[in-house]
Amino acid sequence: MRAFQLVKWQQPPELREVPVPEPGPGQVLVKVGGAGACHSDLHIMQAPAALGEGTRLPFTLGHENAGWVDTPGPGVTGFASGDPVIVYGPWGCGLCANCRKGRENYCQHTSGQGGGLGSHDGGMADYLLVPASRFLIPLGTLDPREAAPLTDAALTSYHAVKRSLHLLGAGSTAVVIGTGGLGQMAIQILRAISTATTIVAVDTTAAKLEIATHMGADETLLSGDQAVTRIKDITRGQGAELVLDMVGVEPTLRMAARVARVLGHITLVGLGGGAVPVNFSSPPHECSVAAPYWGYIPELMEVIVLAQQQKIKVLIEHFPLEQAAEAYRLLHDGKIQGRAVITPHA
Repeated sequence: MRAFQLVKWQQPPELREVPVPEPGPGQVLVKVGGAGACHSDLHIMQAPAALGEGTRLPFTLGHENAGWVDTPGPGVTGFASGDPVIVYGPWGCGLCANCRKGRENYCQHTSGQGGGLGSHDGGMADYLLVPASRFLIPLGTLDPREAAPLTDAALTSYHAVKRSLHLLGAGSTAVVIGTGGLGQMAIQILRAISTATTIVAVDTTAAKLEIATHMGADETLLSGDQAVTRIKDITRGQGAELVLDMVGVEPTLRMAARVARVLGHITLVGLGGGAVPVNFSSPPHECSVAAPYWGYIPELMEVIVLAQQQKIKVLIEHFPLEQAAEAYRLLHDGKIQGRAVITPHA
């Protein structure tokens, strides 16, 4: 089968021929319908050295995966060949306290590393070997080629919003900084599960802000000092209850600290490598700062329901597997408006 693999650090991935995996006991072979291309993959490609313990080369990229069950391994029940499924991305041990609660993204033994991130092969291939059937969630009527980004772009955004849901009552404000694939999902999720909050989208490009309006943002602002002033005006000088930074670079985090309110939340989702400036008065007093990682298995089930109800939808550009390198080039250059999805069986 074909697989888009990272072969050498800081070198472009290659499309290679590799053997089709055979599922062992409890494992499931999935025929890949869609594999999302994520900015996290670009960070992996540019890494100067191994990502840590358990990382090995070569490995197949792709941690946002959906498809159809091809071959259930011995002992697998509840799934049959042809079933459309989405793959929960963080693969934990299944035994520690966090995993037992469905929080495999915070596994105490594997740190929630999943396929496509160096510890296991991912889904940018004709087939994906999933190590346990508990990582599969039925898609029902959803098309795997459209649903793949729900497992990261949507789940990560959903988890980031849900942890602050208690702050988002009537009269509240949520600011989303960065309206690419993650930001677009965050806006839709805020609209779907927190209808009372005012959603403010901030970005550096007018085109993305126009998309944010269609996704449900109440107000869109070009990034800069005027955006900070406007957010303070909207919130009557108090700042926003929730600030979601989907970029994570120094300028966006400085903005986040300026527009958050006392007892609010700053949630860092983007992997831009910046740091939040902290002193006695910034961020505001008792403002919580957190950097969540992915989300929980039950939350992915909730995300699937929102998608089935058509309350959230991913803006997708499809690419065949042989054009995976081109998809990442466009992603790197900021030319993907939503999410690029590789479709090996288009």
